[in-house]
Amino acid sequence: MKHTLEFLNPAGLWMLSALVPLVILYILKIKRQRLKVPSTWLWAAARRDLLAKSPFKRLTPQIPLFLQILGLIALSLALSRPATRGRSIAGDHIAIVMDVSASMSALDASGKTRMELARAAAIEAVQALAPGSDAMILEAARDARVASPLDRDTRRLIAALKQLHAADVEGDLAPAVSLAVDRLRQLGGSRRIMVFTDGALARPDSLAGVSLPLEVVKVGTPVDNAGIIRVDIRSGTDPALGTDQVQAFAMIASFSDKPRDVFVTMREQNASDVLASRRILLKPGDRQPVVLTFNPASGDIGQGLIIEMSPKDGMPVDDVAYGRVPNGARLPVVLAAAESGGTAWIERALRSDPLVELLKAPNADPSSIGVPPGALVVLDGTCPPLIPANDILVVNPPQGPCLGAEIGPAVENPAVTSWSNSDQRFRFLTLDGVHIAKARLIKSESARADLVHTRDGALISDASAPGRTATIVSFDVGESDWPLKASFVLFMRNVVELARAHRAHGVAAAARAGEPVRLSIPPQIALVHVEGPGDLKHDFPARNGLAVLSDTARAGVYHASWQGPSPGSVAFSINLTSERESDIKDRPLALGGNASATVTTGDQLTDAHFEWTWILAAIALALVLADIWYLTRRPAARKLAEPLRPRMPDRSRA
Repeated sequence: MKHTLEFLNPAGLWMLSALVPLVILYILKIKRQRLKVPSTWLWAAARRDLLAKSPFKRLTPQIPLFLQILGLIALSLALSRPATRGRSIAGDHIAIVMDVSASMSALDASGKTRMELARAAAIEAVQALAPGSDAMILEAARDARVASPLDRDTRRLIAALKQLHAADVEGDLAPAVSLAVDRLRQLGGSRRIMVFTDGALARPDSLAGVSLPLEVVKVGTPVDNAGIIRVDIRSGTDPALGTDQVQAFAMIASFSDKPRDVFVTMREQNASDVLASRRILLKPGDRQPVVLTFNPASGDIGQGLIIEMSPKDGMPVDDVAYGRVPNGARLPVVLAAAESGGTAWIERALRSDPLVELLKAPNADPSSIGVPPGALVVLDGTCPPLIPANDILVVNPPQGPCLGAEIGPAVENPAVTSWSNSDQRFRFLTLDGVHIAKARLIKSESARADLVHTRDGALISDASAPGRTATIVSFDVGESDWPLKASFVLFMRNVVELARAHRAHGVAAAARAGEPVRLSIPPQIALVHVEGPGDLKHDFPARNGLAVLSDTARAGVYHASWQGPSPGSVAFSINLTSERESDIKDRPLALGGNASATVTTGDQLTDAHFEWTWILAAIALALVLADIWYLTRRPAARKLAEPLRPRMPDRSRA
């Protein structure tokens, strides 16, 4: 146990400068009034004072001066808030794990966030480190991150703590605690782990099985909360008008003990006009679905959407969910043919789907009519020189390279021996009984890319890239009986459905905060610029038509853009939408029977010091009262001495 003295407000020591004018007042001579008196013998001291040429006099010790000096010193020390710390954080090596999950952004009854309370408690722990001890700081979000390596400099440790902020992610303490154990296990001496959290853990068992001494410091008080725990935005059809309609589905959950009225609204990003709204009554522990719809204009496609719940509560981050205006229900399909062949069969199969908007290019170049974003490109009798960013179906390509595969010379009457039943393009269909008059065999880079096999090679191959589907059919469907069978229509419908799924999502991974997001972009692009909530701006490398965005710790609408041969941009949304993280009630911690594990509160940790302010203020007040009493006291009456009698003459000598 150590007792160190520190000043919580060192600026209060500036009051000691008042001692200078106090002393000057005591050495200044008093300006006296001239009066005529019969004799100056009794005023000798004052006369000497008046005859001196200096304006100052010698400082003489006086009781009021001492009382006033001591009062000023006590008052100045009281303003500086001196405190002695009564607790020492034992251990040679300390690992401080900070919970920065979304629940740490909840407002406490004191008006501060739980993250602010945890940071203050962690700073107190750093300041209470024993001499010679070092500490490291780890950030526990969705993944673990070392915010500061082992260091004995408390200033650097405190600076690292001040840089930590609550993220919009579903947290997990287990990776950070495991990393702390791994780092401390390599060191000698006494070791311990301190975890600062609000106790509202998405995974309450994340602290079980810790082999080192563990202290959990809880912060925050219970608060009521409600949040959006699910959101899904789709494109539908207005039943009355028959036009495209955006349909937003949101699940609202209450984690409160009281009923509550809330308004759920939907608007576009950077716009104040409300597109749709609904009022609901949330009962304690209730979950209610909300459906909001509006009819988008052509310029709304791809814009960010904000679904908001009001009034706000103790945890604002889960009161908002984000999305984007989806594309229309009809999928644009661009059909370009170099020669007639089986194009008519392909066109007939595409037109059989009522949700397909067929666009025919006048020549073999689909760019002549402009390819809409997310459209399916179908080429008959030709192969594109560059791999497009869209889903593509190439039928009857010429001999030579095509989409990374090699198209060989034509062979007569190839017999289908097998096909890939697990591929989505061949769901619910069979190629039994299909006869092909002539085809070119495909030589792919990998045998796994072959979808339809013959004894000599592949007839249909997969040339897909991340986020897009590319299919090569090496024969003219007009020179086969495949279009006469139901399997051909099913094959075309499966290809269309894959393109529709890629167009609807835009990103290939779940858009959850803290998870990496994969973006499908043109293969020729090497760099993607991303702007997100706040001042987030990052450049991410791209390769083979795929960009992986790792910095998604904030919920909101992100915008990715790229330049080059095929410039473009896309908006995508990141959401918290976590029921476990929105439930910010304190949960019992599973410590796994760790005998050395303890649980305390942030208040107990920060109150481990004793302030002397009120004692010094009381001493200053007592000195002021003593000074007043001394100056206003009634002096005691002094007894007059007997007057001196003149000495009688000695008459005996006479």
